[in-house]
Amino acid sequence: MLRKNIPAFAIGEEPLGKIKGHDIEIYLDVERSYTPMLRRPLYQASLETRKEIEKHINELLDMVFISSIQHHEIVEITTPVLITWHDGKSRLCGDFRALNNYTKADRYPIPRIPHSVDKLAKAK
Repeated sequence: MLRKNIPAFAIGEEPLGKIKGHDIEIYLDVERSYTPMLRRPLYQASLETRKEIEKHINELLDMVFISSIQHHEIVEITTPVLITWHDGKSRLCGDFRALNNYTKADRYPIPRIPHSVDKLAKAK
């Protein structure tokens, strides 16, 4: 199955964010109406931290993981949080706790990767 669909996978320096030939939109099923302003107040950040956040956002834009939108109303659903490890590397995360209060639980959660790999290993 993987060899048959190899063109769908990013290899080497190819951008990771898109499946070739497909645009994907994600929709969340919500339990009740919610305010579009779910973002928590911004955490105070130094100039260095803000530059690091901007760097991560630009990398995600370049990889087509995210895209800029032009929207007539402000819809903010997360506050960016920069996690920095002891070795100086950092990772950009989002604080989605407020949004979690409005989304319906998934009855069919995404399977765990080791389970899927085990199933693929047994496939012929």
